[in-house]
Amino acid sequence: MNIRNIAVLGTGTMGHGIALLSAKAGLNVKMYGRSDESLDRGMSSIISSLNRLTIQGTFSEMECQDIISRIRGVKTLEEAADGADFIIESVAENLELKQDIFRKLDFLCTPEVILASNTSGLSPSEIANVTTHPERVVIAHFWNPPQLIPLVEVVPGEKTSKETVDITSEWIDFIGKKSVKMEKECLGFIGNRLQLALLREAMYIVEQGWAKPEEVDKAMEYGHGRRLSVTGPLCSADLGGLDIFNNISSYLFKDLCNYTEPSALLNEKVKESKLGTKSGEGFYKWTKEDIESKQKERTEVLLYFLDRDKK
Repeated sequence: MNIRNIAVLGTGTMGHGIALLSAKAGLNVKMYGRSDESLDRGMSSIISSLNRLTIQGTFSEMECQDIISRIRGVKTLEEAADGADFIIESVAENLELKQDIFRKLDFLCTPEVILASNTSGLSPSEIANVTTHPERVVIAHFWNPPQLIPLVEVVPGEKTSKETVDITSEWIDFIGKKSVKMEKECLGFIGNRLQLALLREAMYIVEQGWAKPEEVDKAMEYGHGRRLSVTGPLCSADLGGLDIFNNISSYLFKDLCNYTEPSALLNEKVKESKLGTKSGEGFYKWTKEDIESKQKERTEVLLYFLDRDKK
């Protein structure tokens, strides 16, 4: 791989995670933040993540110091772009903001430098419209938390070149993630379309009074969810028999939720400021101890799968 110098724009959850992953893979990283405070927060988050992974035995202290030494904070786009082989933006989900950044990067960078966005849903074509080299603009959508979830969706715009897609996928695989290449863009990409379809049906089951939230979650955690970590929905259908799934579809599809707007249940929760762990209540009530326990459990399981992926 010819990429050695990475610029990551953004110091939040995704930005600092992408910077960490790139540095861990041996790349030189510039992490862009607009202020000393944002850069300090980003570096503190990286150090905290590394400390947790050290405690869990993933890294030694020497390896952590080596990773940190490869990351340098900068406060201007000019500094970030200087010498970069690959730039990935991970700022707020605002099209105008992203277009402004890409317009400036397009001027600062030579045509061979790939400009990627970590947007979770904005159109790569719309982002690329403000550039003179749309062939080098692509989406590289990491999933949260990026240190623990392998998936990165690679989404081309209308004018993105195959070379850009291939090089981006190569970089993703090099830093230890799993690239999934889309043939063309669509709203929500792959992962969010599947995730939201599942969430819509889960909320519908609760809304209809058929089961309580904890029972819906257990049905997924102890059933279908276990299988999905090994075989995706289409592979599962092949293994189960397409004739069987065709038969089930013939009577069940018509009874599934087909809402085209957020459900009344979800709207009610948001209206009541029951936003989940951030407010202390959503579908469940959350104490600080509950949140820490669930996050710890999630991290342990995700680390298990990361170890399995290496074998």
